Amino acid sequence: MATTASNRRQFLSLLGLSAVAVSCGTTATGAPAGESGTRTLRYQGWAGQVILPELAEDLGYLEDVKLEWVGNTISGPQDIQSAATGQTDFGGAFNGAVVKLAANNAPVKAVISYYGADRYAYNGFYVLEDSPIRSARDLIGKKVGMNTLGAHSEAMLDIYLQRGGLSRAQIGKVEPLVVPPVSTEQTLRQKQIDVAVLGGILRDKALATGGIRPLFTDHRLLGSFSAGTYVMTERFLRQNPGTARTFVTGVGRAIEWSRSTPREEVIARMTDIVTKRGRNEDTAPLRYWRSYGVAETAGRITGEELQLWIDWLARRGDIRKGQVRSSDLYTNEYNAAGRGDAAPSPASSSASKSGS
Repeated sequence: MATTASNRRQFLSLLGLSAVAVSCGTTATGAPAGESGTRTLRYQGWAGQVILPELAEDLGYLEDVKLEWVGNTISGPQDIQSAATGQTDFGGAFNGAVVKLAANNAPVKAVISYYGADRYAYNGFYVLEDSPIRSARDLIGKKVGMNTLGAHSEAMLDIYLQRGGLSRAQIGKVEPLVVPPVSTEQTLRQKQIDVAVLGGILRDKALATGGIRPLFTDHRLLGSFSAGTYVMTERFLRQNPGTARTFVTGVGRAIEWSRSTPREEVIARMTDIVTKRGRNEDTAPLRYWRSYGVAETAGRITGEELQLWIDWLARRGDIRKGQVRSSDLYTNEYNAAGRGDAAPSPASSSASKSGS
């Protein structure tokens, strides 16, 4: 765990990939694909949650492209590292992690935004109701539980502490700890940590239980913004342009479907997806879902959401000024959604038929 200022300077160390390792990525078939490419995409999911590609597939928006689940993750940096090294075909992470991955010479491109912060979808830093912690300075010497280090939550914590007037030495005395998301609320209530980072359905479930209060949230800190993108390797995009276009456009359409569809119907659909995949997951927290929080139409990337973290990482000294350019990090070429294309009607399912 990062317990000193020195260790904290290893921010995003999960992404210290060598160019050689990254260049060894393969297609989903395990060998270079021909012009026709693969129509199967390997990916990692999140326990108890429905990620946008899973929603897109269930809606029929991925057409003949199939998803192949290879396991779950709780870490964005780990997820995009897996994509960069060819263990999976796409991965998603906080945009600061994407920037750092590119700075380590990984030939990847961000292709679509998939999560963000708005008034419904945000990560909050919560303390117990009777906690003496009221300000950034009160966090010195305290433990903050989050899903992974070197990603969204640690970046938000760092910005909050900086704005609170703490020096780098003082910031180094705040201890971020990795706690599985499904255990974070319980870990806070048992006082094993002082602050818990909670988001989405897990946050709303904890708030419904009561006894906690927010110290701050990323939405209060930075307003509404797209926070993370899915990436694919440049090699995969060259070899499988049609598959990439179907995937990205389908995810974009799923974003817009989730915005325009009654919340109860979205939740019913998600519940049906989780139930059908048979991974022994609790579907109860899904009823708290409200939004994916993506700021732009169909998840299209503007570049500003990446430039924010390029500048921030450069100020921290994690990357050199001018080392990466936002225009080199992303492409909207594969996203036909949001350009006036008509979205296909969702495929029928028991969830959509149930109304609710």
